[in-house]
Amino acid sequence: MNKDTRLSDVLHVLLHLAQVEAPLTSEVLAVSMGTNPAVFRRTMAGLRRAGYVTSGKGHGGGWRLARPLKEISLLAVYEALDRPTLFAIGSRSRHPDCMIEKSVNAALSDTMLRAESLLLERFGQVTLDQLMPQHSRASPEDCGTETL
Repeated sequence: MNKDTRLSDVLHVLLHLAQVEAPLTSEVLAVSMGTNPAVFRRTMAGLRRAGYVTSGKGHGGGWRLARPLKEISLLAVYEALDRPTLFAIGSRSRHPDCMIEKSVNAALSDTMLRAESLLLERFGQVTLDQLMPQHSRASPEDCGTETL
């Protein structure tokens, strides 16, 4: 099963944006996400609509943070990405009249809802400034690009 890494990828990009003064282009940032610039721009569109980043075209254009990291929570980023699926566990639906299937599905559904609620609560408590390494600047070479 493929993992959805958009949340992790975008958090990585936002923390790098906080480390630079000049805007960074979609081309440069797409490299750090291991994708192409068009996919990068689509991924970042929700963050721009939510007001967490800005982007400009042309010479001197690129992406910038629009707010300090301490004003952006993990929950805000997750929601700006249209709430990617948190868990890949699903329920059977082959025999909707089966009492065992109903019981198992109810237990799984309740447990997953509780787990999601706890996770989202925690996402709301963590701001991006808490994710920034304290004692060292992230090395561009360690992050897949030499131009960050």
